[in-house]
Amino acid sequence: MNEHLKDDVSGKEISPVLWKAGIRLLLMVVVMLSILFLAAGRFDWWEAWAYAAMTMVILISSRLTLILKNPELALERVEAASQENVKTWDKILMPVTAIIGPVLSWIIAGLDLRFGWSPDLPDSIQIIALGVIFLGSGIGSWAMLVNRFFSSHVRIQTDRGHTVISEGPYRLVRHPGYASNILAWIAAPIFFSSYWVIIPAILVIVISIIRTAWEDQTLQDELPGYIEYAGRVKYRLFPGIW
Repeated sequence: MNEHLKDDVSGKEISPVLWKAGIRLLLMVVVMLSILFLAAGRFDWWEAWAYAAMTMVILISSRLTLILKNPELALERVEAASQENVKTWDKILMPVTAIIGPVLSWIIAGLDLRFGWSPDLPDSIQIIALGVIFLGSGIGSWAMLVNRFFSSHVRIQTDRGHTVISEGPYRLVRHPGYASNILAWIAAPIFFSSYWVIIPAILVIVISIIRTAWEDQTLQDELPGYIEYAGRVKYRLFPGIW
């Protein structure tokens, strides 16, 4: 086990984890708002402010809770990309869902507002869509807080005593994190009133489904007890569907 982890648990070295997570969060929100407003060419865009506020609420509450409840996982999520046993295919797919897809959606949403490519939906419908995005983000945060092995990259965490998790949302589907992400992306084009945001949304959804299938196969092949768990929880993403 990484020597830092023992100190993290006792609280002696939790500050570095907090700082890394905090800096990433701050940079993400700043970059998000910068891209949205630069693409839109204006600041009086309530959707951008609402989206950023929702992101801040979800990320601050979930990450702060994670750092306090499970600093080992907070450190894992910060350092996972540098681990040697990360699956090669996930080094390609993960950035598409976490970086490329979101950045494309922010650029397209802003440009759509600037040039009026799509008709503006009623605010009430957009607010409902924002609620769906919030729900999806909340489910994802729940899954992360329940699953102490909820890494940002696909790898079998033998160094952390990786075991099967079957509590919380994992009682319903095997990959609630991906399911919640897909739910949020379905609502994103509606919230931004942009037909064109459908393009990055479809890209991320397709890649998420591929990641789900490949990660599930990895777990069945390499994680003891997962095949038995998969026999009990039949569906990967959505109950009754797949």
